Amino acid sequence: MSSIKINSIIICFLSCFLFTNCKTKKDTVSTSKSQETLPTVKVDVVEGLNLGNKAPEIMMASPTGNVITLTSLKGKLVLIDFWASWCGPCRLENPAVVASYHKFHGSAFKNGKGFEVLSVSLDQNAMAWTKAIEKDQLVWPYHVSDLQGWNNAAAQRYGVNSIPTNVLVDGNGIIIAKGLRGEALEKALESQLK
Repeated sequence: MSSIKINSIIICFLSCFLFTNCKTKKDTVSTSKSQETLPTVKVDVVEGLNLGNKAPEIMMASPTGNVITLTSLKGKLVLIDFWASWCGPCRLENPAVVASYHKFHGSAFKNGKGFEVLSVSLDQNAMAWTKAIEKDQLVWPYHVSDLQGWNNAAAQRYGVNSIPTNVLVDGNGIIIAKGLRGEALEKALESQLK
């Protein structure tokens, strides 16, 4: 046989093989499979102190002895405000926090309904703490302390080394801002409005 005939036979054989074994795109995708969805993987947000992290839990007693937790405020924007009655800069900052509370308490936000303040006091004297709450008109109901001063468990967990300081948490418990003082708090809250 000549080499031309052999080549022709091989080409014919390969063509037949390819055309009978190859499938069209339509043949490879069935209707039932095209409607299937890939399984979704849920990624948990990491707990931490950086923006985008899930805020660490706070569980502490109020002046009346009731235990208040950060997670009990889920669904609202929460300002975790670290302060003390003996801290002059904290007391000077309180009017701005009070004004923001009154302005945004009932507001609807992108990721939360309402605004609350969770005041964490680094006081050691319960009477001084409660008098400061009253004098500065800190009207929100969420005040906590373990009366351990700088050894306050929440302050330790949040790495607080100076006050006043604060952390703004969205309705899902995610940290969205930190260190908001004066007008910066109001601007941050305005930026989160629906």
